[in-house]
Amino acid sequence: MSKASSESSSTAKISSFALIAIIITLVVAIMALFNAVQAYLMGEVDVATILLIVGFIGVGACTYMLLQMRQRIIRLRIEMPPITTTIECRKCGFKTVREFQRGDYIFKEVEPCQKCNEKMLITAIYREVREKMKATFPF
Repeated sequence: MSKASSESSSTAKISSFALIAIIITLVVAIMALFNAVQAYLMGEVDVATILLIVGFIGVGACTYMLLQMRQRIIRLRIEMPPITTTIECRKCGFKTVREFQRGDYIFKEVEPCQKCNEKMLITAIYREVREKMKATFPF
């Protein structure tokens, strides 16, 4: 299987609405931090403290949300199972299994048989689906 096809099938998208909301929140939080510094320089310590708290909470929340989105994308990434080709000899019945190669199709004649030197035939092309073991909780 080509590298480009496996990369394109495993990409996951981030919600553009969520990303815009996070960016806007981050901009507001950074503006609050700058205004806190400005308020502190003007002598308004109470306002500066409130703006600092709001700014740090905003930056922390945005960082947390971006990290959670990244983890979600990693969890949702789909791993494509390998494609397998089965090759059989028509004369002696010798059967071999190999990884799919570009250009393979069913009933294609391929390399000679290892036993009788007769041309072998591709008889099946399929994906190997492996069930993931689900964790069971003893409740």
